[in-house]
Amino acid sequence: MWGKSEVLAQLRAPEHSFSFEFFPPRDEAGEEVLWRSIDELQGLGPAFVSVTYGAGGTTRDRTIEITRRIVTETDLTPVAHLTCVGHTMAELHEILTSLKEAGVRHVLALRGDPPAGPGTEWVPTPGGVDHADELVALVAAFGGFSIGVAAFPEGHRDAASLHEDAMVLRRKMDAGATFAVTEMVLRASDYSGLIERAHAVGVDFPIVPGVMPILNYASMRRMVEFSGREFPEEVHARIEPLRDDPDALRAEGIAIATELSRALLALGAPGVHFYTLNRSKATREIHAALTESAQA
Repeated sequence: MWGKSEVLAQLRAPEHSFSFEFFPPRDEAGEEVLWRSIDELQGLGPAFVSVTYGAGGTTRDRTIEITRRIVTETDLTPVAHLTCVGHTMAELHEILTSLKEAGVRHVLALRGDPPAGPGTEWVPTPGGVDHADELVALVAAFGGFSIGVAAFPEGHRDAASLHEDAMVLRRKMDAGATFAVTEMVLRASDYSGLIERAHAVGVDFPIVPGVMPILNYASMRRMVEFSGREFPEEVHARIEPLRDDPDALRAEGIAIATELSRALLALGAPGVHFYTLNRSKATREIHAALTESAQA
């Protein structure tokens, strides 16, 4: 098992890193797909793999079990998501205890979406914590974990300004966070803007851009809307004409994700974090293209 600072060491290494996100499946068939994907991606040597946490802690036990299996059955380093939503401080301590007993040493501390969904009013949990920096401080005080947090290329939808959004990231760092992973990046320029704002307020830890290939037109549009953003016109112009041709759309979506990943690495990103949706093929294709171009 890697030490608790190993993810940070990987992100600060001269070589670019890659990492992958998975979510706890709902049924046995989904479980088979997940573990097949984990097995197929393990050979790419990711810096870490993250496992999401359902709204209101709905996948709490499955998140813990998946991260435990990753620790005991693979060579991968899991980062378990943990959110403020629906948990008292006592429950959060209980979850951290379970993760530590499972051998997990890395946590991605998130506020999480409001119980009623993205864009709705935030409702604090009585006896819990309200903001991600408070959750980071709780995890840091608990001890034994390396802590990552979320960052937002275009600013969080609830932030009063881009400067305030950067200050929130600074507060997370001051509370004990050592790296950040962004929500999916839509333009390389959005990531470079985030880095400039973060550096301006003294944030000096690695910020890993998240990338999701466009494999389904409608679902990607919904995810972009949920985050309170707009689909880039230049991307829409390439994808929209192919919406009724799944194979062509998939090929173009992978091409766009590859171009974006290459641009992000050229900007100095420490690596790329792929949102896999528990499937490995598209991610493997993008990784292969990036590796090939790096060796050319």
